[in-house]
Amino acid sequence: MEKQYKLELLTPAQRELAEIARVHLELVGVLSARKNTDRIYDALEKLKNHPNLGIACRDKKLASEGFRMLICGNYLCFFRQIGTAVFVYHIVDGRTDYPKQLSGLEREKKNLKKCPSQFD
Repeated sequence: MEKQYKLELLTPAQRELAEIARVHLELVGVLSARKNTDRIYDALEKLKNHPNLGIACRDKKLASEGFRMLICGNYLCFFRQIGTAVFVYHIVDGRTDYPKQLSGLEREKKNLKKCPSQFD
């Protein structure tokens, strides 16, 4: 039996996913919102069994710290495995200037380290 990891969407990723759904709902409709969020959720669910899916981040510093990127259509999910959990930090539109959106990732990583983790 494969080891299963806990999947944890951090607050910024939750907000970004809600915003993706809202934008698709307003611009295209319910089916588009559901299709896009389901595609992202389905891809993220695979991380429970395969925490090394995706590719290493292009940013060498983030890659050296274990951050990976999972491509879900037009969206990029930034995550890393810590112990027996996979933490999703951000979900961004790959067509935007997403490196600017990720500038706070270093601070978020430090805050996560300060919190006692049940997953280590």
